[in-house]
Amino acid sequence: MSAIAASPAIPGAEPTAEHVVYGACPHDCPDTCAFVTTVRDGRAVRLQGNPDHAQTGGVLCTKVSRYLERVYHPERLLQPLRRVGPKGSGRFEPVTWEAALDDIAARLRALAARDPQAILPYSYAGTMGLVQGEGMAARFFHQLGASLLDRTICASAGAAGLEATLGGKVGMRVEHFAESRLILIWGSNSVGSNLHFWRYAQQAKRAGARLVCIDPRRTETAEKCHEHLALRPGTDAALAYALMQQCIVHDWVDHDYVQRHTLGWEALRARALEWPPQRAAAVCGVPVEQIVALARDIGTCVQRREPVAIRLNYGMQRVRGGGNAVRAVACLPAVIGAWRHRAGGLLLSSSGSYPVRREALFRPDLLQRSPCPQPRVINMSTIGDDLLRPASPDFGPAIEALIVYNSNPVAVAPESAKVVRGFAREDLFTVVLEQFCTDTADYADYVLPATTQLEHWDIHLSYGHTDVLLNRPAIAPLGQARPNTWVFRELARRLGFDDPCFADDDEALCRQAFGEAVDFDLLLARGHVTLALPEAPFAEGGFPTPSGKCELASPRLAAQGLDPLPAVLPNHEAPGTDPRHPLAMISPPARHFLNSTFVNVVSLRDAEGEPLLEMHPEDAAARGIADGDWVEVFNDRGRHRTRARLNGRARRGVVVGLGIWWRKMGADGTNVNELTSQALTDLGRAPTFYDCLVQVRRVPA
Repeated sequence: MSAIAASPAIPGAEPTAEHVVYGACPHDCPDTCAFVTTVRDGRAVRLQGNPDHAQTGGVLCTKVSRYLERVYHPERLLQPLRRVGPKGSGRFEPVTWEAALDDIAARLRALAARDPQAILPYSYAGTMGLVQGEGMAARFFHQLGASLLDRTICASAGAAGLEATLGGKVGMRVEHFAESRLILIWGSNSVGSNLHFWRYAQQAKRAGARLVCIDPRRTETAEKCHEHLALRPGTDAALAYALMQQCIVHDWVDHDYVQRHTLGWEALRARALEWPPQRAAAVCGVPVEQIVALARDIGTCVQRREPVAIRLNYGMQRVRGGGNAVRAVACLPAVIGAWRHRAGGLLLSSSGSYPVRREALFRPDLLQRSPCPQPRVINMSTIGDDLLRPASPDFGPAIEALIVYNSNPVAVAPESAKVVRGFAREDLFTVVLEQFCTDTADYADYVLPATTQLEHWDIHLSYGHTDVLLNRPAIAPLGQARPNTWVFRELARRLGFDDPCFADDDEALCRQAFGEAVDFDLLLARGHVTLALPEAPFAEGGFPTPSGKCELASPRLAAQGLDPLPAVLPNHEAPGTDPRHPLAMISPPARHFLNSTFVNVVSLRDAEGEPLLEMHPEDAAARGIADGDWVEVFNDRGRHRTRARLNGRARRGVVVGLGIWWRKMGADGTNVNELTSQALTDLGRAPTFYDCLVQVRRVPA
C-alpha cells in the first residue's frame, strides 16, 4: 500500500490543511482510472493516478494528467447565460439561476401540456458516471414523458453483436492479458485509448507473447506490435472467417469445447469454409501470406494449449456490417477453445458484468405516471434529420425543445451540416448544460454551467476492467457551476414532481446504484472495489445467452428475420462504387483528444497542432499533394478544409481525418463530421462514421 491516506472533502468547505481525496476519471475510455486529488486551501493543486488501484497503477494518460487545466481553465462557464445574439453566434448575457430555471420550466410545462414528446433529452458519455450521467436526468425525463433517446453514437453495434453471440457485454478480465501468448489487438489504438491494457500487453510481450494489430491505420499501437494487418475499413468479418477457415482445414479447432459449449457450429463451419485466405485477402486488401501466418500463429497456440486473447475495440464496428463483424470475431475464441484459459478469450466490453440496479437508479416506472407512458424513441445518431422533420403521423410531433448534457452533438454527430441547420431553428428551444462554450453551446437559448469531476459525487463502472470506483468531490464548485443532478432536481421541483426520488441527494444516488451488491463503506474508504468474478468465466461454458452456450448461430436473430450467422456485409459506401469519391475515410480521435473533449485544453491542443488529413504518399502524389499542403476533402454531404499529412500511417485508398476538433477551430468552421453520413449499422442502430467515401484535392493556403 502507498502512503496516501485520503480524507473526505466537504462540498462548500474551504479547509486550510492539505489533504487528498479519492476520485475516478469520468471520461469515455475503457481504463476508468482511479485518481487522487491533492487539495490545499480549497484549491486542487495536484492530480495523480491512485497507486493503490491495481488497474491504474498510479499512472494517468496524457489527457487526464492535464485535468486541472480543464478545471481552472480561464474559459470555464461559471454563471448561467441567456442568448442575446443569433443562434450559433455564441453571444450571451449573464442571468441568475432563478430566472433561467423559472423560464426553462415554464417552457417545458407549456410543451408538455400539448405533447411531452416534443421535448428531447440529448446526452452521452461526457461523463461515464451513473449519477451525473443519467441518475437524476432519467428520472426527470421519465416523469415528464419526454421522447426517449436511443444512445447509439459509440458502441451499440458492437454491443448488439456481442450480446447475440456471448449473451452480454462480458469477456475476459483485462489483467489476465499479461499471461497471454498471442494477443490480437483488433480495431484499437491501445497506446492512445487504452493505456492500462497496453501495460498488460507489454508484460505479455516481454514474457514472449506475440502481438498483432489489425487496423486500417498504422497507429502508434501498430508500430509497437510484431505484425500489423492494415485491412480495408469494413472487412473485418471476412478476415475473421478466413482465420476460422484455416483453423478448420488444419484442424486447429477445439472440438470438445465446440461440441459442449457452442450452438450452431455446423452452420458456421460451412460458412467459414467459403472464405479461404485468398478470397479474404482480395476483400481486405492485405497479403494472403499475412492471413495464413496469423492463422498459423493461432494454430500453434492451440496445439500447444497456450492462451490466445483478442482485445477488440469499437473502431471496427463503425461501418454498415459492424455488428456482424463483432459477431464473427467473437466466435473465434470458442472455435479454438481459448475460453478454457483465464488468459484466453476476448474483451470488447466488461460493462455487462456489473450488477447495476438500473430500475432503482433511473426509475423507468415513472413513465407510467407521465402524460405519455410509451413515448417515441429518437436515435441520437440521426439527430440531423430528426431536428429537421416536421410533425407527422409516423414521426409524431416536431422536436420543439432539446436539453443537451454530457454531449456536443454539433461537433460529434454525423452529417453535421444538417445538425447545424437543426440547431439553428429559431423555433427550437435549446438548453445546454456545459463546462465550456462548445459548438453546441453556441446554439443554446440557455447555457447552464456544469461542474467538473472534482466538484461533485459520482460512481463508476468500467467497460475495460471489473472494478467499481467512487468519485468524491474534492473542491467546492467554482463560481455558480452546479452538478447535472442539481439542475434536474430544481426543474422537477418547479414542475411539481413530488415523488420522493427527486429529493435523493448525490451520495444517496451513489449508494442506490449498486445497493448491497457493493460494499459502499469500502468504497468510501478506498475509492474502489473489485467485483468478485470468475477468473476464467467461460471455461466450462455458462454464457449469459438463452442457451447458456456461445451462440455461433443466433436463434434470436433468426426470430427477427435476420441472418443467424455472422454475415460479411459490404459498406454502405464501398470503395469502387462511386468513381467521384474513390477514397475511404475513417475519422478516429486524435491522440491528445477524447472525441471533442480536451480540444480546448491549450497544452493538449498545442501537442496535437491542427486538424489533419493523413494520406498515403501514392494517393497524395496522384493529386499533386505534398506533405503540409492545404487540401479540401469532400463528398455530396459537404466539404472540409484541412492540412495533408504524409506520415506513413494511412494505407493506400484510405484517408484518415483525425477528430474530433470543434468546428469553430477548423479552418472553415467545419470538422470531419461534415462528411460522415447518418446511415446506420446492421445491428444496434449505430452510426457508420468509418463507412464514408470522399475525394481530396489540393487548395490554396
